[in-house]
Amino acid sequence: LSSPSMADDDRPAPRLPVVDSATLSAMMKAMAVTPGSEDDFTQKDFAFWTTQPVVQFSEAPGSSEGEPGPIEPAIPVSEVKQEPYTLPPGFEWCTCDTTDEATRLAIYKLLNENYVEDDDEMFRFDYSDAFLAYALRPPGYEKEWIVGVRVIKTQKLVGFITGVPAHVKAEGKTVRVAEINFLCVHKKIRDKRLAPVLIKEVTRRVHLTDTWQAVYTAGKVLPRPYATARYHHRNLNPKKLIEVGFSSLRANMTMARTIKYYKLPEQQTLAGWRPMEPRDVPRITVLLNEYLDRYLMHPVFSEEEVAHYFLPKTDIVNSYVIDPQIASAAGSGEPPASSEIKDFASFYTLNSTIIRHPKHNILRAAYAYYNVANTVSFHDLMYNNLIAAYNLQYDVFNCLELMENGGVVKDLKFGMGDGFLRYYMFNWRFAEKAGHIRGDQLGLVLM
Repeated sequence: LSSPSMADDDRPAPRLPVVDSATLSAMMKAMAVTPGSEDDFTQKDFAFWTTQPVVQFSEAPGSSEGEPGPIEPAIPVSEVKQEPYTLPPGFEWCTCDTTDEATRLAIYKLLNENYVEDDDEMFRFDYSDAFLAYALRPPGYEKEWIVGVRVIKTQKLVGFITGVPAHVKAEGKTVRVAEINFLCVHKKIRDKRLAPVLIKEVTRRVHLTDTWQAVYTAGKVLPRPYATARYHHRNLNPKKLIEVGFSSLRANMTMARTIKYYKLPEQQTLAGWRPMEPRDVPRITVLLNEYLDRYLMHPVFSEEEVAHYFLPKTDIVNSYVIDPQIASAAGSGEPPASSEIKDFASFYTLNSTIIRHPKHNILRAAYAYYNVANTVSFHDLMYNNLIAAYNLQYDVFNCLELMENGGVVKDLKFGMGDGFLRYYMFNWRFAEKAGHIRGDQLGLVLM
């Protein structure tokens, strides 16, 4: 992969540090990024996926009827395979109880040592115990969807895949889905081909709850993405990123000038900016769902889900609102015309372990989550997201080119990566007009 060019600026700008896009692609959740397009691959490369109800590359991407819907119809739950799939000798299935501390520790160890890392083994995702509890136990979570494979003799966890329940609206149709994530097989047993069996087993368990669709993302090109989003990366702590090899200085560019170029204010620039509070949950639920309804593919949130996913949790998720009453008090002092919150900003945290570095051991990374701007510009809302992350001492702020993000990344000094995240929906065919949804038509963020 070639290094991406950094964001340009309308003003004369210094030469910016080179961002190692292969590292970024790996670390920004682009699992095993494969450069190229769908046209570079043939059916023989996807033997497993040709057996699954997903849109194949040999087919038209959209529905011939012009309506979105399942590829295969639902069947009675009683007809779903009742017994687990067969594993190679010496292994057994387990349901991972994420309320149990020892189980979470085993999951953490497996992911920390075997999940996504860059090709040079310099960085590896660090899913904390608290983050795993947050990601895997949303309201209404299904315990049986947290699937593991253990070695029978030692009980060591060596395979893992998860699903959590959600509702999405796909071209106007609301569908209950499983969000599939954390597919991981221990490095030493990848010749056992456990990944396809893990996928089939979690699918079986999801079907047993009368759920027939799933959403998932990958860096790899598989049959067949309905959307693709490019990564963008904004340096917040360039000195540290350069020291650890995450980025590098370009010729004729000094460290001091680089630090100055990326420096952000210590104070928020939007009046009324404050952290989200429990009392905001009902309003944020309405605000998010109304905003997201403009996109062809997006989640539908309940109040319980908004409380779980967005109420601030240290080193997991940060959410903010612009409070009209506070903004008015800071300005004219007159009561606002409306006290209703109309602007919302959020990002979540996914740190990485820095491997074998003498000075630094953690890379603090913020990821743009859901952001809604009505009374202020989207540019200013995201700028204040950057300020918040900068003052909380994050090292880098990442976002995908979806929703409105693409329109502000250049001005906000994001670097354009050459890593892509591809979006998939299991057992679903989109309408012909949206066989491939653009990033600015996509309103779905999967952690």
